Amino acid sequence: MLWKKAREEFRKGNSMKPFSTLALGTFFAAGLSMVASPAFAQWPDIHHDRRDIRHDRRDIHSDRQDIHNQRVDLHNDYQTLKQDRTTLRSDVKNGASADQITADRQAVHNEVKDIRGDQRGLFNDERDVVRDSRDLREDRRDLREGLHD
Repeated sequence: MLWKKAREEFRKGNSMKPFSTLALGTFFAAGLSMVASPAFAQWPDIHHDRRDIRHDRRDIHSDRQDIHNQRVDLHNDYQTLKQDRTTLRSDVKNGASADQITADRQAVHNEVKDIRGDQRGLFNDERDVVRDSRDLREDRRDLREGLHD
């Protein structure tokens, strides 16, 4: 019975009507998606913001760990410098050879140079913490704004 009806419709030429409706619906849906795509481009990417926050927190933690390690290293360098200066003074006082005094002065010079390098690294790490903290605040603000928009 169904076949008879389909055969009659085919003979009348109405068999293409369901396909044209489907094609028209597809074009309509495609048109709507093209119009709506810029709106979805502005949609807040919450997962991306949370990932940025997680990375910023990790960066801040590692920078603070570096700062701690460099402060310990700086403290040890100051102790070594103090010891090297004491050695230099005692060698000068006891009349050590010129080579020994030159070596002691070179050790003091190298330790001062190492201290300056550690201070520079410490300054850079502190600056990185400030920048990462700023990034973290911006990402948190973006996340809040994205959730409330």
